[in-house]
Amino acid sequence: MLFSEENYETHKRGRIEVICGSMFSGKTEELIRRLKRAKIARQKVEIFKPSIDIRYSEEEIVSHDSNSIQSTPVDSSASILLLSSGVDVVGIDEAQFFDQGIVDICNQLADQGTRVIVAGLDMDFKKVPFGPMPYLLSIADEVTKVHAICVECGHLANYSHRLIDNDKRVLLGEKGEYQPLCRTCYNKKHASQE
Repeated sequence: MLFSEENYETHKRGRIEVICGSMFSGKTEELIRRLKRAKIARQKVEIFKPSIDIRYSEEEIVSHDSNSIQSTPVDSSASILLLSSGVDVVGIDEAQFFDQGIVDICNQLADQGTRVIVAGLDMDFKKVPFGPMPYLLSIADEVTKVHAICVECGHLANYSHRLIDNDKRVLLGEKGEYQPLCRTCYNKKHASQE
């Protein structure tokens, strides 16, 4: 059965897509690509990021490759639900920095027929699952794990190695603060630091 514009709203199927990986793996790049395609398809898109992420821009999501898309910075996940009325697609970047409520917000949006695309670090610099990301991965309809390239050996990298001496879990960073490493190289670095 083909859908007409009149019955599209009653047949929309919400879903949650999660893009995860280490620093410099292309998570934001993939998020931007999917959101731009949704805009080309004339879907109504709203994009959110945590207000603490001001590394490249206060109001844009910007990848490390300098691709960008306009977004709305928010202080809490509850704001996403309030600002997403009548939207076809919701994009969320840096989901690991949001509160646990993001999980219920994503479920609510998907249950209402919204396509939700979430990007975030699956692990922190200590290889520990990060914030609400494990829960988002478990409720996702689709998970895309992207990989960086290990700067030590050239293999696929899953881990974000912190280069500076700072034990805070949340430390917004770039190439001067983090580097992507594979499991073997990450373990070697951390064995030598103990």
